[in-house]
Amino acid sequence: MTHILYAYISEENHNYLITNYLNEFSADFQKKILAYRRWQDSQLSLLGRLLLRHGLQKMSKSYAEAELSYTLYSKPFLNDDTTKFNISHSGEIVVCVLSDRSDVGIDIEIIHDIELEGFKSQMTKREWDNLSLNEDTESAFFEYWTQKEAVIKANGKGLSIPLKSFEVMNHYAKIEEEYFFVKEIFLDKKYKCHLAFKDKIDAIIVGPSRMRIHDL
Repeated sequence: MTHILYAYISEENHNYLITNYLNEFSADFQKKILAYRRWQDSQLSLLGRLLLRHGLQKMSKSYAEAELSYTLYSKPFLNDDTTKFNISHSGEIVVCVLSDRSDVGIDIEIIHDIELEGFKSQMTKREWDNLSLNEDTESAFFEYWTQKEAVIKANGKGLSIPLKSFEVMNHYAKIEEEYFFVKEIFLDKKYKCHLAFKDKIDAIIVGPSRMRIHDL
């Protein structure tokens, strides 16, 4: 089963979240949260961890800080290797995906004005041509960007995989002989969000569920 949970940040609720939930996490994580200069960054990071914990509860699993580790590529993972997760945030939304079937990656981006030319070197010729001809450049770009980022996050090797080294075609991408299935997740019309994971078999079986959390 795959669970997708998301939440919007709120300045009105910020002090409540910090006061009532931050002390439930490790001292290192608390320092990280309190070190942010912007309340938005602080709350996005905290909500990501709260969504992870809530998602594990939905899967009848417990969360403990000691169970969280990092790969050589700085990707967080649970020592319980049967549960995979990934977190992304942009603008006012943070989203968390959990799966007990496959490595997963998720990426969300708020759609905004961009200088497309600055990203040409990170695209294949076909990708560049397709984006250049699209009437809605910003929406098309973030469609492309979130697909590629989700695949890279599912792959787990981060920046060591150049965006230009693979393409997403017909909902599939291939990296180093591994195939990834890509699915769009609609959360908000102002955002683009994509989920990537291994094996279309898992994609058919899973049927992702979404849950919007207003009150943690």
